[in-house]
Amino acid sequence: MTADYHSSIRANIPARQAFENINKVSAWWAKNFEGRAQALNDVFTVTFGTTFVTFRITEMVPDKWIVWQVEDCHLPWLKDKKEWNHTRVVWEITSSKNNSTQIDMTHVGLVPGIECYAQCEKGWDRHIKESLFKLLTEQKGLPS
Repeated sequence: MTADYHSSIRANIPARQAFENINKVSAWWAKNFEGRAQALNDVFTVTFGTTFVTFRITEMVPDKWIVWQVEDCHLPWLKDKKEWNHTRVVWEITSSKNNSTQIDMTHVGLVPGIECYAQCEKGWDRHIKESLFKLLTEQKGLPS
Protein backbone atom coordinates (compact mmCIF):
# COMPACT_ATOMS: atom_id res chain seq x y z
CA MET A 1 0.00 0.00 0.00
CA THR A 2 1.29 3.46 -0.90
CA ALA A 3 0.86 6.34 1.50
CA ASP A 4 -1.02 9.47 0.48
CA TYR A 5 0.74 12.80 1.02
CA HIS A 6 0.32 13.90 4.66
CA SER A 7 1.35 16.98 6.61
CA SER A 8 0.80 17.84 10.25
CA ILE A 9 1.21 21.11 12.16
CA ARG A 10 0.36 22.21 15.69
CA ALA A 11 -0.39 25.73 16.93
CA ASN A 12 -1.41 27.20 20.27
CA ILE A 13 -4.81 28.36 19.05
CA PRO A 14 -8.39 27.12 19.48
CA ALA A 15 -9.79 24.61 16.97
CA ARG A 16 -12.31 27.24 15.79
CA GLN A 17 -9.49 29.59 14.75
CA ALA A 18 -7.69 26.76 12.89
CA PHE A 19 -10.91 25.83 11.08
CA GLU A 20 -11.61 29.43 10.07
CA ASN A 21 -8.05 29.98 8.85
CA ILE A 22 -7.97 26.82 6.72
CA ASN A 23 -11.09 28.19 4.98
CA LYS A 24 -9.26 31.47 4.21
CA VAL A 25 -7.56 29.83 1.22
CA SER A 26 -6.40 33.11 -0.34
CA ALA A 27 -4.65 34.11 2.91
CA TRP A 28 -2.28 31.11 2.94
CA TRP A 29 -2.34 29.22 -0.39
CA ALA A 30 -3.27 31.15 -3.50
CA LYS A 31 -3.81 34.89 -3.90
CA ASN A 32 -5.58 34.10 -7.18
CA PHE A 33 -8.76 32.59 -5.70
CA GLU A 34 -12.33 32.50 -7.02
CA GLY A 35 -15.48 31.21 -5.37
CA ARG A 36 -16.21 30.38 -1.73
CA ALA A 37 -14.58 27.97 0.75
CA GLN A 38 -16.79 28.50 3.80
CA ALA A 39 -19.59 25.92 3.73
CA LEU A 40 -20.61 22.48 2.53
CA ASN A 41 -20.90 22.35 -1.30
CA ASP A 42 -18.97 25.60 -1.79
CA VAL A 43 -16.84 25.53 -4.95
CA PHE A 44 -13.56 27.38 -5.33
CA THR A 45 -10.66 27.58 -7.76
CA VAL A 46 -7.03 28.38 -7.07
CA THR A 47 -4.91 29.56 -10.01
CA PHE A 48 -1.14 29.82 -10.43
CA GLY A 49 -0.39 31.14 -13.93
CA THR A 50 -1.86 28.54 -16.32
CA THR A 51 -2.27 26.00 -13.51
CA PHE A 52 -5.66 25.76 -11.81
CA VAL A 53 -7.48 23.43 -9.44
CA THR A 54 -11.23 23.56 -8.73
CA PHE A 55 -12.51 22.04 -5.49
CA ARG A 56 -15.92 21.32 -3.96
CA ILE A 57 -16.29 21.08 -0.20
CA THR A 58 -17.94 17.65 0.16
CA GLU A 59 -17.72 17.21 3.93
CA MET A 60 -17.52 19.70 6.76
CA VAL A 61 -17.80 19.37 10.52
CA PRO A 62 -17.00 22.78 12.04
CA ASP A 63 -13.79 22.83 14.09
CA LYS A 64 -13.08 19.16 13.29
CA TRP A 65 -13.11 18.11 9.63
CA ILE A 66 -13.13 19.47 6.06
CA VAL A 67 -12.91 17.57 2.77
CA TRP A 68 -12.14 19.23 -0.55
CA GLN A 69 -12.85 17.10 -3.65
CA VAL A 70 -10.96 18.05 -6.82
CA GLU A 71 -13.56 18.58 -9.55
CA ASP A 72 -11.25 19.85 -12.28
CA CYS A 73 -7.63 20.83 -12.72
CA HIS A 74 -5.03 21.77 -15.28
CA LEU A 75 -1.43 20.99 -14.31
CA PRO A 76 0.40 22.00 -17.52
CA TRP A 77 3.85 20.71 -16.55
CA LEU A 78 2.59 17.10 -16.27
CA LYS A 79 1.92 14.54 -19.00
CA ASP A 80 -1.47 13.90 -17.36
CA LYS A 81 -2.65 17.47 -16.92
CA LYS A 82 -5.69 16.20 -14.98
CA GLU A 83 -3.68 14.09 -12.51
CA TRP A 84 -5.35 15.62 -9.43
CA ASN A 85 -8.91 15.04 -10.70
CA HIS A 86 -10.98 13.00 -8.22
CA THR A 87 -8.35 13.30 -5.48
CA ARG A 88 -9.37 14.70 -2.08
CA VAL A 89 -7.75 17.01 0.43
CA VAL A 90 -8.80 15.96 3.93
CA TRP A 91 -8.30 18.30 6.90
CA GLU A 92 -8.54 16.89 10.43
CA ILE A 93 -8.52 19.36 13.33
CA THR A 94 -7.85 18.03 16.82
CA SER A 95 -7.75 20.23 19.90
CA SER A 96 -6.19 19.40 23.23
CA LYS A 97 -7.02 20.68 26.70
CA ASN A 98 -4.14 23.18 26.70
CA ASN A 99 -5.65 25.20 23.80
CA SER A 100 -3.23 23.60 21.36
CA THR A 101 -4.64 22.40 18.04
CA GLN A 102 -3.21 19.86 15.63
CA ILE A 103 -4.05 20.07 11.94
CA ASP A 104 -3.52 16.97 9.81
CA MET A 105 -3.85 17.38 6.06
CA THR A 106 -3.91 14.35 3.79
CA HIS A 107 -4.10 14.64 0.00
CA VAL A 108 -5.80 11.33 -0.78
CA GLY A 109 -4.62 10.18 -4.20
CA LEU A 110 -1.35 12.13 -4.16
CA VAL A 111 0.98 9.17 -3.71
CA PRO A 112 4.65 8.42 -4.42
CA GLY A 113 5.05 7.14 -7.95
CA ILE A 114 2.69 9.54 -9.69
CA GLU A 115 4.35 12.20 -11.82
CA CYS A 116 3.39 15.17 -9.63
CA TYR A 117 4.37 13.67 -6.27
CA ALA A 118 7.86 15.11 -5.65
CA GLN A 119 7.02 18.62 -6.84
CA CYS A 120 3.56 18.65 -5.24
CA GLU A 121 5.00 17.36 -1.94
CA LYS A 122 7.41 20.33 -1.86
CA GLY A 123 4.57 22.73 -2.67
CA TRP A 124 2.20 21.36 -0.04
CA ASP A 125 5.01 21.30 2.56
CA ARG A 126 5.64 25.00 1.93
CA HIS A 127 1.97 25.96 1.95
CA ILE A 128 1.07 23.96 5.07
CA LYS A 129 4.22 24.03 7.22
CA GLU A 130 5.21 27.61 6.39
CA SER A 131 2.32 29.67 5.04
CA LEU A 132 -0.68 28.18 6.89
CA PHE A 133 1.42 27.87 10.06
CA LYS A 134 2.33 31.58 9.84
CA LEU A 135 -1.34 32.47 9.32
CA LEU A 136 -2.26 30.47 12.42
CA THR A 137 0.52 31.82 14.63
CA GLU A 138 1.22 35.32 13.25
CA GLN A 139 -2.08 36.14 11.43
CA LYS A 140 -0.17 36.59 8.14
CA GLY A 141 0.28 33.74 5.65
CA LEU A 142 2.54 33.59 2.59
CA PRO A 143 0.14 32.84 -0.30
CA SER A 144 1.53 32.34 -3.82
